[in-house]
Amino acid sequence: MMDHVAVRRMKLEDIEQIIEIEHQAFTLPWTKEAFYHEMVNNQLAFYIVLEIDQLIVGYAGMWAVIDEAHVTNIAIRDGYRNKGLGDRLLTEIKAVAKTLGMQRMALEVRVSNDVAQKLYTKHAFKSVGIRKRYYTDNHEDAMIMWAELHEQQAPIRKGQQT
Repeated sequence: MMDHVAVRRMKLEDIEQIIEIEHQAFTLPWTKEAFYHEMVNNQLAFYIVLEIDQLIVGYAGMWAVIDEAHVTNIAIRDGYRNKGLGDRLLTEIKAVAKTLGMQRMALEVRVSNDVAQKLYTKHAFKSVGIRKRYYTDNHEDAMIMWAELHEQQAPIRKGQQT
C-alpha cells in the first residue's frame, strides 16, 4: 500500500477531501472557506497533500514568514494513521520550508496530544513554552515547539547526488 505514496502541492479541488480529514482529526476543524482563503489570498501559506492511489490520506500546511515557518495543520485520514505517514508529511513540509529559506519552524500542539508531541520531538522540535487556554473548544493549553532547520539534513530525493 505504501509503495504508491505521492506528495504534491495542494490544489483548490482538494479542499473537499481535506475537509473530510479535518473533521476526522480535529475538534475545531477549519472550514472550506478557511482553506480557500489560505490557498487564494494568503501569500505566506504553503500546503502539501499525501496521496495513495488518488486518495488524499494526509496534508500539512505552513506559513513562511521572513525566515520562520509556522505549521498551521498536519493531519492524517482515519484508517491511515500509525503507518509513518505523519512522519513523512512532517519531513516533506520541513524540506519545503528549507527550500524556501526558512531557518526554523514553530507549531502549537495540545498538551494532551502525546502522539503528536512524540513525532515532533523525533523531528528535533523542542518545547519552548505554553500558550494558556489556547484552544477555544475546551480551553486546553498549547505547547509551543520550535525546531532549527539549518542544523538538520534535507531529505535526499531520488536521483539527487549526495
